[in-house]
Amino acid sequence: MKFISPLITVSDIKRSRDFYENLLNQKVKFDFGENVTFQGDFSIHLRTHFRELIDNKEIRPGGNNFELYFEYDDVDQIAQKLKENNVVFVHETREQPWRQKVVRFYDPDENMIEIGESLESLCFGYRTKAYR
Repeated sequence: MKFISPLITVSDIKRSRDFYENLLNQKVKFDFGENVTFQGDFSIHLRTHFRELIDNKEIRPGGNNFELYFEYDDVDQIAQKLKENNVVFVHETREQPWRQKVVRFYDPDENMIEIGESLESLCFGYRTKAYR
């Protein structure tokens, strides 16, 4: 068995696609209308359609028990872009116990997103001393 990708449900596929494409610079790999897969191999699926696929069982967004994780070299820059677009933050930019700089926020459907500086750059000491 091979794991393929996480899938999150969204209330408005166009709004969410715009959020991931334009704010987070994600590229679409497949667009099936109600289901869009991005090149990073995660998918968004229209909630009303997905609910039909699971026999109309309840879907509860915003549980803070799951996040999509991305890495970006300049966490402060992307956090500023998110602020300018009125994105709701879980927390502002901060350093984790393992010294990685991260920011967490919500997408339009209250799915938690984390953007952290590259673990590779952290491991190899590329971060400027000014932040330390």
